[in-house]
Amino acid sequence: MKFDVTPIAFVDSCYKEKFATPRQPGIVSEAKGIIALIPPFNDPESVFGLEDCSHIWLQFIFHQCIDKGWKARVRPPRLGGNKKMGVFATRATHRPNAIGMSVVKLDRIETHTNEVLLHVSGLDLIDGTPVIDIKPYVPYSDAIEHAHYPFAQQAPQPMPVYFSIKAETALKTNAHLKKLIDQVLSQDPRPAFHKIDETRVYGAKLEDKNVTWIYKLVNNTCVIEVKNVEPA
Repeated sequence: MKFDVTPIAFVDSCYKEKFATPRQPGIVSEAKGIIALIPPFNDPESVFGLEDCSHIWLQFIFHQCIDKGWKARVRPPRLGGNKKMGVFATRATHRPNAIGMSVVKLDRIETHTNEVLLHVSGLDLIDGTPVIDIKPYVPYSDAIEHAHYPFAQQAPQPMPVYFSIKAETALKTNAHLKKLIDQVLSQDPRPAFHKIDETRVYGAKLEDKNVTWIYKLVNNTCVIEVKNVEPA
């Protein structure tokens, strides 16, 4: 038995590439994006009543992973990349049907003739992600008070982030982008197997800027120093 799934929208995201995109939604509150519905789903009637919801579920396709297949055992980054678990016991992107889901904050809905734009925040999806369904987040049923997941019961401890003078200067008039960079990098987007190497420069594109940073030890604590922020 097979089913055809058609995208109903695409994501316009502040994350322009996979690297540095958070592994979970809601962690980076400053991450903003737009869910742009496409024909024939871009009828304002299709979102009537949704404006009263604070959060929504997005079901989407891991479109950059479809052609890479899947494995029954995967290495979750949260476990250091060394321990294998069953794919259905994780939120790994390489899945049999490449379907993901995220809950995001619905900031506002913008509608025009033949145009429906959902402005959201707390996003963890890269630019161009196909969305296959949208549902309201229902607190009484979706928030399970005593839910338990032993491998990631709490959010990871944020890593300290500092900005070089050059980066501070580049961000002097953009407090939003500085906060976005801080929140994204504090989640430590490195591959789990990477050790601290102060000569290794990391980079990612956030919004319309290229951001570079390094990791270093300060008083035996690993910290991140943002080296530069420049137009992409």
